[in-house]
Amino acid sequence: MFRFEHSTCLYLLLILPLLLALFLYYMYRKKSALKRFGDMRLLRPLMPDLALKKQYLKFWILLLCAGLFIIVIAGPQFGSKLETVKKQGIEVMVCLDVSNSMLSNDISPTRLAKAKQILSRLVDNLQNDKIGLIVFAGDAFIQLPITSDYVSAKMFLSSISPAMVPTQGTAIGSAIHLAMKSFSPSETSEKTIILITDAEDHEDNAVGASEEAAKQEITVNVLGIGSLEGRPIPTSNGYMKDKDGNIVLTKLNEKIAQEIAIAGKGLYARTDNTNSALKALQKELDKKTKSEVESKVYSSYDEKYFIPAWILLFILIGEFFIMERKNRVLSKIKLFS
Repeated sequence: MFRFEHSTCLYLLLILPLLLALFLYYMYRKKSALKRFGDMRLLRPLMPDLALKKQYLKFWILLLCAGLFIIVIAGPQFGSKLETVKKQGIEVMVCLDVSNSMLSNDISPTRLAKAKQILSRLVDNLQNDKIGLIVFAGDAFIQLPITSDYVSAKMFLSSISPAMVPTQGTAIGSAIHLAMKSFSPSETSEKTIILITDAEDHEDNAVGASEEAAKQEITVNVLGIGSLEGRPIPTSNGYMKDKDGNIVLTKLNEKIAQEIAIAGKGLYARTDNTNSALKALQKELDKKTKSEVESKVYSSYDEKYFIPAWILLFILIGEFFIMERKNRVLSKIKLFS
């Protein structure tokens, strides 16, 4: 990857056409002044050392040097080298429920929007940890592999919607199994799963999957999202209805959510319109023992200004030896007389 550290300095290149215009005007005035004395064909023998071509050559060289000098002060840099960096941290896999019930607005603005807000703040609080993202409804899919690229993590968060998983349902067990397989196999750092769901209509053995994770020393933390009373699910045509035409009510299945957290030896917290769940989760993550994790990162940009600087130096040295007048000794050499 190539860039200029001080890219605004490149605007100085706009001066070069102005210098060219001034030089051409100067040469025009010079020729006009000579023509006042007489015909140039008659005057040329009186000025045997005059070399207009060399004056043009010296100007073009100096104009090139000015351009190179501007490039030097702009600070050209390269930085596309991928390096492995070792840091102290943990690995976190987030399993986010994106079923239609997450569109309910019993948590403001909606369950899904609130979950995304929590995850965004969680990413902001990460230091040297790795994070991955799995979305699930009737099926589970990896949205973001385990990484330390927090910018990408937040970018993927913004695009999450129920439309990403066409099969509806709440396959919590599948999401947990997929998360267990998604951690870095060679890492010895502590690993944890964060499950954000309303735990409604779960279709597989989520508690059993959580127990399996605990046996592999992977804790499962659960954020239950939604109200216990139940709310309808908004749609473009009003509210979601069942096959009999009745409005579907969705509510948090807190009992199942708590059982999953207990089986996974992790934290359970109910998410509401405050930040209490996020604070509890952050406190739980801070308890984890930080150990060495490897991350692939782009190295910092290397300064490459010396390349145009050396070119500039050699060109200036060459320009120094170019005389504006003809060399009397060299002019007497006639190779093709």
